[in-house]
Amino acid sequence: MPDIYIKIGQRIKKLREQLGVNQQKLAELLEVSRPAISQIENGERKISADELIKLSEIFNLSVESLLDLKKQTTVILTETKKRKKMGHQIRINVPQKNLEKFKEVFLYILNKVGSKPNIGETVIYKLLYFIDFDYYEKYEEQLIGATYMKNHYGPTPVEFKKIADKMIKDEEIMKVKSSYFEYPQTKYLPLRKADLSKLKASEIEVIDNVFNRLSDMSANEISKYSHNDVPWLTTEDGKFIEYESVFYRTSPYLVREYNEDI
Repeated sequence: MPDIYIKIGQRIKKLREQLGVNQQKLAELLEVSRPAISQIENGERKISADELIKLSEIFNLSVESLLDLKKQTTVILTETKKRKKMGHQIRINVPQKNLEKFKEVFLYILNKVGSKPNIGETVIYKLLYFIDFDYYEKYEEQLIGATYMKNHYGPTPVEFKKIADKMIKDEEIMKVKSSYFEYPQTKYLPLRKADLSKLKASEIEVIDNVFNRLSDMSANEISKYSHNDVPWLTTEDGKFIEYESVFYRTSPYLVREYNEDI
């Protein structure tokens, strides 16, 4: 099961014990079976949105506070084909397919909203994050599938710098230094149009929805906005943000309608 299930299960078990109730009592309050509580606490069962709301009422916490796991014990990252540990470093290997998709989405961003004065590097980071995580929530599939790290300013795609440098070298984009309200800003200008044949209609729809919601925000505004999204709340500083955490989102970040059986 994903680490996020385990972390939330540990959080619920700790809150239950602090409340001084056993699993059977919590099951009655939540209107589920006792084995279901055991599965939740062991990270073996996903919690529905309705159950999260009930748990927040039982523990007298907001859903956001219930899911704030920053103080939990560090969970070691699971190694995948994309991540190989090298001493204290982690190498991120970007498959060619993902690289091409990243480039076309980046160019689509620059051609659509890149000319706006607020669209600097920091805002682009957050647009990419919401594009990736919104698509994953809605379709349970990767769009770009970039690796996002939690830092002070919000989710940061760790592949971005190397891909941007390659695109500059290949004369697909150019980087310019500017300022926005007297703050230094790094902007990127497109030198070609995005190849839309490499993007599905559903992908373009999600990207455009992110633009409509967020592309007028300043770097500070969109960073603060990202800090209240559950994937950010449930990740420790300096750690990678798990895509599976997107299924615990709360309003106004939800982009998918959930049925009771999800």
